[in-house]
Amino acid sequence: MYTSANERVESHNQAIAVSGRREPACETVADPRQIYDAEERKVILGWCLVQIALFVLFYFLTGCSIGPEYARPPVQSAPAYKELPQPVDSASNLWQIAQPNDATSRGKWWKAFNDPQLDELEEKASASNQQIAAAADNFLAARALVRQARSQYFPTLTTNPSVIRERPSVAQFSGLQTGGSSSSGIAVQTFTDYSRPFDASWEPDFWGRIHNSVKVSTYAAQASAADLENVRLGVQAELAVDYYELRAQDSMKELFDATVNAYQQSLELTQSQYNAGLTSDEAVAQAEAQLKAAQAQDTNLGILRAQYEHAIAVLIGQSPSTFSLPVNDREPDLPAVPVGIPSELLERRPDIASAERAVAQANAEIGVAKAAYYPQILLNAAGGFGNSSASSWLIWPSRFWSVGPSLAEAIFDAGLRKATVQQYRAAYDQTVANYRQTVLTAFQQVEDNLASLRILQQDIDQQNAATEAAARALQEATVRYKAGLDPYLNVIAAQTALLNAQQMAVTFRMERNVAEVQLIKALGGGWNASQIPSSKNIRKGPS
Repeated sequence: MYTSANERVESHNQAIAVSGRREPACETVADPRQIYDAEERKVILGWCLVQIALFVLFYFLTGCSIGPEYARPPVQSAPAYKELPQPVDSASNLWQIAQPNDATSRGKWWKAFNDPQLDELEEKASASNQQIAAAADNFLAARALVRQARSQYFPTLTTNPSVIRERPSVAQFSGLQTGGSSSSGIAVQTFTDYSRPFDASWEPDFWGRIHNSVKVSTYAAQASAADLENVRLGVQAELAVDYYELRAQDSMKELFDATVNAYQQSLELTQSQYNAGLTSDEAVAQAEAQLKAAQAQDTNLGILRAQYEHAIAVLIGQSPSTFSLPVNDREPDLPAVPVGIPSELLERRPDIASAERAVAQANAEIGVAKAAYYPQILLNAAGGFGNSSASSWLIWPSRFWSVGPSLAEAIFDAGLRKATVQQYRAAYDQTVANYRQTVLTAFQQVEDNLASLRILQQDIDQQNAATEAAARALQEATVRYKAGLDPYLNVIAAQTALLNAQQMAVTFRMERNVAEVQLIKALGGGWNASQIPSSKNIRKGPS
């Protein structure tokens, strides 16, 4: 039990009274605990004032964090796209200059094709595609890293309570022999150490290392958000391409079904001519060979259609075994695509936005590397309770504490920090080159698809004319064959020419539909750089 100084003085006076001896009276002295507590309060108050002063100084200094200021790298862009045709007063014009209220630049771009089946598939893909889900999880992980980096702004508090039974070695104290009865002169006992410490530390961000680390994580998360939208756009475009290629197979199937039916009628006509003695068996064999070849091609179309159907099932997150699309040879509507000017593309493509955020991230990493030139300052405090008796473990006299700053600075590192800064500067230059390459590739993709659409429209017009001519040629060849003027070989040649012309017409229309989708993808779909989450939204946890 703890005995105060006043109690010990009173006991001493009583002992004197009993013994009869008179000694000078002892004055009552102040409790030592009060003296020690007052000293502790002074020390703690002093350190608190020091830390408050350092905290205020920290906020003034963090406004001048070390590292280069970021500016978006400049890129050269033309005033207009070369392959964009001049506006014409025609209902078939598929391009227009982007306007702020264009519906295609807002929301779901595929709705402009006015195809309910495609709309349903795109909604399923947006909700269930596993590539999109993986990219979304990657963004959530990047956002969590931002919160991890921001935690460095605040102090950390840890505790490590323990109850340890121990006995020290006699040999540890052999240098303290006092000639006692034991060999070492010290009585060594087994005891239990009860300890409940608390440790706190805080690093003021004097040089902007933490600030730049947070910026690195924030820019990386924003790049991840843009990557998510790029994956989403890619999946949506791939789905639309597969859908229109499947519909092209439906159109081709309809064409070959009609062709097989026509060839069957031609075979029956040839057999009638042969039975009447008006033609040879050679003509019948030719008609039959032509029919069988067309039937084989008609059957073979099912392979490619099945593959497109399976690909669509995977894109919407469904097993191909449980998915099917009904046949539909409807010709899709072709929307007027708001193209805009090349400089606007920098704000409309998520891959460009991701590359630009990577440049900002690399720039902030230079600041982190340069902060290593300056000392690391830590403010530390520790305290708790310790005793060898469980009953006296958590009482006030069992307390212990320490408080003070620490500083760490590399005096010699053989050029390590300089090389590290050079490394990050080179990495920054690399991201700038990647960003500019991404922009150039985006310009190329827009020009490629504009050229494809313009030329394919001419191809379609020309092929339609060729198909009409081939149909007239077949009609004339059939009339002449029936009249006995020409052999059946002329009919076969005319039929083959018509089928080839019709196949090319279907192929050109499919390529035009695909180029339309690819142009929308090259222009960024319905995305805009303003949709990148801000730093404040990045810091929020998942809802």
